[in-house]
Amino acid sequence: MRYDVIVLGAGQNGLAAAARLAGAGRRVVVLERRDEIGGLCAAREFHPGHRAPGVLHDEGLVDPAVAGRLGLERHGLAWRAAPPVLLAEEGGPGILLAVEPEAAAAELGRRSPADAAALGELRAWLARLAPAVRRLLAEPPPKLAPAGWGDLWRLARPALALRRLGRADLTELLRVAPMCVADFLNERFATALLVEGLAAPALSGTWAGPWSAGTTTFWLLAECAAGRFVEGGPPALAAALARAAQAAGAEIRTGAGVARIRVEGGRVAGVVLASGEALDAPVVVATCDPKRTLLELVAPGVLPLGVEEEARRIRSRGTAATIHLALDGPLELAGRPGERLEAIRIGGGHVDDLERAFDAIKYRAASSSPHLEVRVPTVADPALAPAGHEVVSILASFAPYELAGGWTEAARARFLDSALARLERHAPGVRSRIVAAELLVPPDLEAAFGATGGQLHQVEPALDQLFALRPCPGAARYATALAGLFLGGAGSHPGGGVRPTPGLLAADAVLAGSTRP
Repeated sequence: MRYDVIVLGAGQNGLAAAARLAGAGRRVVVLERRDEIGGLCAAREFHPGHRAPGVLHDEGLVDPAVAGRLGLERHGLAWRAAPPVLLAEEGGPGILLAVEPEAAAAELGRRSPADAAALGELRAWLARLAPAVRRLLAEPPPKLAPAGWGDLWRLARPALALRRLGRADLTELLRVAPMCVADFLNERFATALLVEGLAAPALSGTWAGPWSAGTTTFWLLAECAAGRFVEGGPPALAAALARAAQAAGAEIRTGAGVARIRVEGGRVAGVVLASGEALDAPVVVATCDPKRTLLELVAPGVLPLGVEEEARRIRSRGTAATIHLALDGPLELAGRPGERLEAIRIGGGHVDDLERAFDAIKYRAASSSPHLEVRVPTVADPALAPAGHEVVSILASFAPYELAGGWTEAARARFLDSALARLERHAPGVRSRIVAAELLVPPDLEAAFGATGGQLHQVEPALDQLFALRPCPGAARYATALAGLFLGGAGSHPGGGVRPTPGLLAADAVLAGSTRP
């Protein structure tokens, strides 16, 4: 069977690439190793009648402009307001951070009027910064070695966009971007719980603690990209993308794992499936893990040695585990009796507790006091569980891929117990209400989703693995050294999370006949 383009992976990026390419008149097939589409965005029934809406929680990263380019609203995508986030506090009500400035100021003002004013000022600065950052995240990175005036202009344009911020805002951005997020937030706020709660998302999936240099950059990227949530969560995004791709004529095949990318005459010729079936195409867009693509799906010696070495240097160490809980009643926090909360962050109450949790993985140990990013999806969608039951999804940091002694049953039980103990300090009696629990540590995530090291973003967010260096200099603009092979997954710019932007930009590169940096 011959196609114009073969897309590897039916996660949000593969489906986005297929929708764009098929909409441009290309004959496209999407090949998915698993038996369902969606990848990390797929709904997961971890206990009969109880479904978690994907592994990732950051659905606010979906860019409305990207959704508009793909026509997703015509295919059922709908939006909802982002829920407030509770920064849980042991022995107290915590801090409920609303998206609306007035509500956030009123909540924080009861504890610290100075911090409430500082939060307003910070959000105002972010609002001025966000348009330039969002544009940066919605466009391909420029060439590192410009070949002409057009390339020079594309290299200079992001800097010019930031220059329009004005001298004061730009100076502040240049000052804080290399900082550790702990210093950045401690400069602004006196409330320890607020500093820890704001810092935590900057570390999700990274090999970094709040005192690591450059983590303010990750914080700024996440905050500036955040927006409305998707109605129905990540699975609804995947469903809308699949409908858009199929409406444009793309074919989607599940249970179709790829064993090898075929190469003839120095360029892509198609793929060979694990079943032995061969498919022909002059272009392959791989949205699966870039290390696996470049070092396993492409035969050794096909790529230049320098590119293979770059691929081997890509760091993809998983640092977080996922926990799914089925409860026989609502999750209720002692500090907020009677309230149903969708988004909760639970730590030790101080930014240094985050640092201590990170310290463990440096020595191949799992944190005994993991930070918990808690999502209760049944608050927004009760249909995810039987009547009266609750689904709780937790991203627990920090859990290393390479645990000393291995992830034995005893090691898994210890980590789960540590996470549940921290949860129970805020929700007394929650363990007695657990109907079922699922723990997915990084090796499980690697096996289930093909992500090297169980890294949820495929490639670790790090200063040397961002923008025009992601996933590596030789493949940072989606095209690779192998003619016809493009990368378009979470390991490419602008990175991981619940957003289809890398896949769309990779498809744009295919249509433009893009070459490597």
